[in-house]
Amino acid sequence: MGDDAGMLSIVSSANVACGGHASDLETMFHTLSLAKENGVNVGAHPGYNDREGFGRRVIPMSPAEIGRLCAAQIGALKGIAAQVGVPITYVKPHGALGNLAARDAEVAAAIVKAALMIDPELAILAISGTHTKQAARAANAPVYSEIFADRGYILSGQLVPRGQDGAMIHDAAEAVARLLSFLETGLMPVIDGPPIKLAAQSICVHGDSPGAVDMAREIRRQLTAHSIQITGFIEA
Repeated sequence: MGDDAGMLSIVSSANVACGGHASDLETMFHTLSLAKENGVNVGAHPGYNDREGFGRRVIPMSPAEIGRLCAAQIGALKGIAAQVGVPITYVKPHGALGNLAARDAEVAAAIVKAALMIDPELAILAISGTHTKQAARAANAPVYSEIFADRGYILSGQLVPRGQDGAMIHDAAEAVARLLSFLETGLMPVIDGPPIKLAAQSICVHGDSPGAVDMAREIRRQLTAHSIQITGFIEA
């Protein structure tokens, strides 16, 4: 769904699809091998079984079913990672599943529970200020917050739904300016009100977006130029 090799030469951490919304066993093996070569931290990125919609459509499922969905995908990635010799250090739910968990406490708890049953040492990467972060804290799991370089926000701290005006940021200069302002103030602009306070240890760029590699490269260049060090939020 993008230039994975190019992206993995830039980022410090990578959310790797594990057979739901995208990928298969050989693709996982190849992607994990590239991550290992580049010294990139790896997280499991479970999503709905929705390849046609790239996991960006909600599929009606109970929290228990979502837990089993995530367990199967996280387990698959960890199995391939063991063959590559690279650790899986965290979990971040993908797309519509991640957005649902952000606003639904039961779904968030089910995902966190599934991850920790697979590996109690796994950390959770959560959209800042959402139910996913709260569920991880309640389960005493290591939890890190992320912001998005290329996505718009609403007052609740959730992302602007795709397809709506302001959902995506495609201009690298605009993305960089917003990130630098956030890193200075801790405030994130939203489309429906005044800026909101967020916390973050990770900055996400979607690898399937047009120009994603160029945007990631420019963000890294500009942040480094402003004396901001880029490193993995987890030491593998």
